[in-house]
Amino acid sequence: MKETVSIKNTGLRGVTVADTKISFIDGVQGILIYRGYRIEELAEKSTFLETAYLLLNGELPSEDKLSDFSKEVFESSALPEYVLDCLRKLPRNADPMDVLQAGVPVLAMDDPDLNDESRQSNERMAIRLIGRLPSVVAAWHRIRNGLAPLAPDPSLGHAANFLWMLKGHKPDDQMARDLDCCLVLHADHTFNASTFACREVCSTKAHMYAAVTAGIGALSGSLHGGANMRVMRMLLELENEVDIEQWVRNQIDTGKKIMGMGHAVYKTMDPRAKYLKAMATRLAETSGVRIWDKLSKTIERVAIDEFNLRGKSEIRPNVDFFSAPVYHMMGIDRDLFTPIFAISRIAGWCSHIIEEKFGEAQEKPMLYRPEAQYVGNYCGLMGCEYEPVKGRSDD
Repeated sequence: MKETVSIKNTGLRGVTVADTKISFIDGVQGILIYRGYRIEELAEKSTFLETAYLLLNGELPSEDKLSDFSKEVFESSALPEYVLDCLRKLPRNADPMDVLQAGVPVLAMDDPDLNDESRQSNERMAIRLIGRLPSVVAAWHRIRNGLAPLAPDPSLGHAANFLWMLKGHKPDDQMARDLDCCLVLHADHTFNASTFACREVCSTKAHMYAAVTAGIGALSGSLHGGANMRVMRMLLELENEVDIEQWVRNQIDTGKKIMGMGHAVYKTMDPRAKYLKAMATRLAETSGVRIWDKLSKTIERVAIDEFNLRGKSEIRPNVDFFSAPVYHMMGIDRDLFTPIFAISRIAGWCSHIIEEKFGEAQEKPMLYRPEAQYVGNYCGLMGCEYEPVKGRSDD
C-alpha cells in the first residue's frame, strides 16, 4: 500500500477565498468595520435597522429611506398562520436553534420572490427574513410555554418588538436600546463559520433561504454561536464558588478552557466586548443583582494577570463573554442566546449572500470547490481488489 502524507489541516485559517466590501477585521489592533464605519460609532450612534440597511446597501440611509426600510421590515414581521401551525406541532422540548433552522425553509415556501433570482427579489427576501426571524424565535418561546404568540406592535422599534413578542410586556426604553445595541454588535463579522456556510451554499445558486438555513446550522455549534450559552452555564456553576481566583488558576494550570476568553481572530480585546461589558455593569446596577457582573469581571482580571505571569500569549474576553450575563440579566432564557445571535446576524448573512450572488467580478469561480488530501487506503490507480462478502474474514 502506498503511504500518503497528510497536509496541514488549517481549517482555512489565513486562506483568502473571496473579496468582500461588507466588513473588515484587524485582529491585532482590535478593529471591526462595517462598510467603512467603525463598530464603535455604530454602537453608540446607530440602530440595528440602520446598520442592517448599511450592510445590505453599502451606505447609510437618508431619513426617508430608513423610514421606508423600517416600515418594510415591520410589515414583514407578522408570521403567516401556516408557520404558526407548524410551530404548534413541534415537540415542546425542541431546541430553539433547531426550530429556527427548521422554520426558515417553511417561511421560504410562501415567499413570492423565491424563484426569482434578481437582485431586487433577493433584497426583498432579506427584508422579510430580518423581520420574521425574531417573530419565529418569540413565537416558539411562547408556544413551548403554553402561551399564545403575540403580533408585533407598530408602536415599537425592532428590538423592543422582539422583547414584547417574547415576554408579553413592553420593555423600558433603556433595555430596548441595550438589546438594539447588541444586535448592532453581532450583525456581521466577515467570513466567520456561519457566514462562510451561507456563501458556500448560495455559490451553488441555491436560494437565499437555503443559504440562511445552512448559516443557522453552523451558528448552532458550541464553538460558534453556542459559545455564549456555555459562558452563562459556567457563570451559573460558579455562583457559589468560594475562591473564583483559584478556580481560574486551576483552569489555566490544567489546560482547561475558560469559556468566552480568547478569539480566533482578535489578539487584543474584541472591540464589541467593551460595550457589552459596560452594558453588563449598568444592568447589574439597575437590577441590583451584581453577582454576574462581579463574577465575569473577576474571571477576566485573573485570567489576564495569570496569562501574563506565565508569559503566555495575550488573552482577552470575546463578544460571548459579556453578552451571556447581559442577556441573562434581561431575563432571557439561556437557550435563546444563540437565536438572538441569529436574529442579528441575519443582516450580515443576507448581505453576504447578495454579494456572493451579485457582487462585482471576482477572481474566484462561482462555485466553491476546495480540494482535500486523500489519506485513506490506497492500492494503486486500479483501486483495492473487491472480495465477495462470503470470502471475507473478520481478521
